[in-house]
Amino acid sequence: MTVPPIDPSAVLGGDWQIQGVGGLDAAPVADASQGGGFGSVLSQQISNLAKLQDQAAGAAQSLADGTATDPSTVVAAVERAQLAMQLAGQIRTKGAEAISDIFHTSI
Repeated sequence: MTVPPIDPSAVLGGDWQIQGVGGLDAAPVADASQGGGFGSVLSQQISNLAKLQDQAAGAAQSLADGTATDPSTVVAAVERAQLAMQLAGQIRTKGAEAISDIFHTSI
């Protein structure tokens, strides 16, 4: 009896999949010598998060199909991706709270 391979995207679900932000241009900054600004840093970090998620999914797939040589590296990759996702969620929440506070500020 053969066991079908596990698809990590099905196990992790859509909530854990990060799509790239291709085509997102950074807002212009006053000092162009800094090389980007907040928008480009945010775009780069989201891309890095997507890469971590892809690496974790690939590592989980290699563990599931038996090609992984060291299970501890797979666990480390999955944990790294999970921690990065939790951090991104917390940053998003704090950003949303800050924007809400700004909009509710009386002048």
